[in-house]
Amino acid sequence: MKSLIAAIQFITILPVGKPGTFEPKRMAQFFPLVGIIIGLLVSAFDMAVLQLWPKPVASLLDVIFLAVITGAFHLDGLADTADGLLGHRIKEDALTIMKDSRIGVMGLVAVVCVLAIKWVGIASLDVHRSLLLVIIPAYARGSILFGIRFLKYGRPEGGTGHDLFSDSLKISAFWGLLIPVALSFFLGWRGVLLNLTFIIITALILLYYKKRIGCITGDMLGAMTEVIESMLFLIVIAGSALC
Repeated sequence: MKSLIAAIQFITILPVGKPGTFEPKRMAQFFPLVGIIIGLLVSAFDMAVLQLWPKPVASLLDVIFLAVITGAFHLDGLADTADGLLGHRIKEDALTIMKDSRIGVMGLVAVVCVLAIKWVGIASLDVHRSLLLVIIPAYARGSILFGIRFLKYGRPEGGTGHDLFSDSLKISAFWGLLIPVALSFFLGWRGVLLNLTFIIITALILLYYKKRIGCITGDMLGAMTEVIESMLFLIVIAGSALC
């Protein structure tokens, strides 16, 4: 339970447990479960706001709510990563830029694009809307496990995600991803599409990171989370259109 509380405190602003709980060696395995908790809150919020506003407005509020309860933690990583990697800078310069607290043009554009895609994706959800709002955040946060498992940490001197890489992540730590996978069976063929998309996008991002600078940082984990979350919403509505 302490590790779950640590994971919730790490990637959300939800007031649970004693402040300052931090168990980097054990909390990573709970990230998909935290994604489920986030998704349940977003889904409940969505059902409430749909009673007051039309779907486009409710969906915009969902996106804002999702950013708020996560403290824009992953969005900050997305902005820093875009500023550092989207250019022709060498590894050292890219890592230095990602440590800069200021946001650049690339970072701003990346954040706006991701939020816009999420809004369009959520606004277009119809069938299985509530279920998709629950499981897509879980998939996105589960992707962090792959980054920790398959890439080395790029800041040996320390950083936000440094402690997560102190020990090699075992395959058994991926158990939390079984939850969204199991729930995806209720989506029919869209569940298959969702799982394939998750695997492909996660692999492509990790391959890009490896080719670009050969490592990963906490900011890059956050960027991966945001990109995967937005793309899953986008692909799901594309699949719906083909029905």
